[in-house]
Amino acid sequence: MNVLNSNRIRLVVVGIMAVMVVGSVNVKADFIFGEPTIVEGPINEDYRIRFIGCISVDNLELYLDQHVGTWNSPTREDIMVSTRTSTDELWSLPRSVGATVNDGSFNYCPSISNDGLKLYFDSGRSGGHGRSDIWVTTRPHKNANWGTPVNLGPPINTSSHDCYPFISSDGRELYFSTNRPGGHGGGDIWVAKCQTQDDNWGAPENLGPLVNKSGDEGAPCLSSDGLKLFFDEGGDMFLTQRKSATEPWQAPVRLDEPLNYSGRGDLSPRVSPDGRILYFSSRRPAVYKLQGKGWHVFEAPIIPILDFNGDGIVDADDMCIMIDHWGEAYPLCDIGPMPWGDGVVDVQDLIVLSEHLFEELVAYWKLDETEGMFASDSIGDNNAVVIGGAEWQPGSGQVDGALQLNGVDGCAIAGAVLNPADGPFSVFAWIKGGAPGQAVVSQEATSNWLALDAEGNLVTDLKSSDQLAGSLVSETVITDEQWHRIGLVWDGSKRMLYVDSVLVAEDTQPGLKDSQDGLYIGVGKDYAAGTFFSGLIDDVRIYNRAVSP
Repeated sequence: MNVLNSNRIRLVVVGIMAVMVVGSVNVKADFIFGEPTIVEGPINEDYRIRFIGCISVDNLELYLDQHVGTWNSPTREDIMVSTRTSTDELWSLPRSVGATVNDGSFNYCPSISNDGLKLYFDSGRSGGHGRSDIWVTTRPHKNANWGTPVNLGPPINTSSHDCYPFISSDGRELYFSTNRPGGHGGGDIWVAKCQTQDDNWGAPENLGPLVNKSGDEGAPCLSSDGLKLFFDEGGDMFLTQRKSATEPWQAPVRLDEPLNYSGRGDLSPRVSPDGRILYFSSRRPAVYKLQGKGWHVFEAPIIPILDFNGDGIVDADDMCIMIDHWGEAYPLCDIGPMPWGDGVVDVQDLIVLSEHLFEELVAYWKLDETEGMFASDSIGDNNAVVIGGAEWQPGSGQVDGALQLNGVDGCAIAGAVLNPADGPFSVFAWIKGGAPGQAVVSQEATSNWLALDAEGNLVTDLKSSDQLAGSLVSETVITDEQWHRIGLVWDGSKRMLYVDSVLVAEDTQPGLKDSQDGLYIGVGKDYAAGTFFSGLIDDVRIYNRAVSP
């Protein structure tokens, strides 16, 4: 597959925008990574440095390793577990898995079997074959204590550094990192296989030069369907894929910002067993602001792409596309149960689609008309009235047609869409042209949602009712006669401005001012001279949730 890296990462195999080749199947986008956030709750409440290891199949146990000692001079590393009784709860403060496993040495990277009865990890304890070996501890049932660890022995362990084990969901593949002879650089990722879980492990195989480069590849994590392999290298996270369990791994792609935060170190990517969340450890600025120095656990949602025809709406047209390919291996509509599907379009995919029908867009003016005084709202009945010096420009927009405004009295006026005080929302539009002081989208008598400041930079003055609250101003000029997609996202606590899929400004707000008034397209909130937009506006979309472009 191909990967589109922007403020969220879109996995595709035919290039749409920026492309990085991973495979050769001719399909469109299937899932994205949402905005990463630090995991809330006790799991991240203190300064401890924590590296995530794995998540149990029921999503109720999260295993990790934790420094014991000062943040930059640990005396040992212990394996810990954070728990919760349901997926709606927060992860608990991690606790030790017990002194039988944590023997006072360095113990890393736990990986639990699907039945929850085996825990693999690497350790520098005595009795091994090298500086670090892979061990396994077992328990008779999930409520029992972990038993005495057993060294896996040859051919898994050698006199080299053997570490970062990860067991596949079927228990028949063990991925790990080692610097043993026969590799392609420092530490490489290898895999050992067995016919059944009761058989001995076969000779480990190097994943090859497409995956392993000259650096240190480590912390592999296999998705539960066996088709996605995440790992880290040089402080960044990567992803490689394969079409089936019998086919080779393809060239990896680096997960770009915001998943990899430049220069900060993002390690140990771990996909949840249901494929819905990517967990990882990071020391990005949020850690320093909230928890102090070191690495803490972050998460990013993995979201299926549901707008199959690319019209900005998840609706009956998308359902018809799915039905047309029912029973086929058609990746575009294969969105369940994993966000990237299971190889066939069936009822699992229909369930996922049905959960999201009509939930995103609350207003969508395509501005593709060729004549008349109304700009149609494509998903509702909030058609905008077009007045003054405004001309339709069929085929001249960024997405089909556009509306040309004269900067004097041309604009479009619509009814109320949403109240900013009610919760998260987003607004995006394509523009070309404009001049300092003009507005693109505003709410009558209340605020300019998207506008240009005195220097032509993107700005919003949508803010809280606090008299001390100010506008959010970017340093990005958008009046250069090029097409730009601009956006404002409010997630309930932060204002964020985007230009061409790049976050250009953000701040925090305790809330937004209440307003039930209508919207203006192409003029400021007070309908004042000098605020009328001069240029092309296209494809204005308003969502009832926080989205990333």
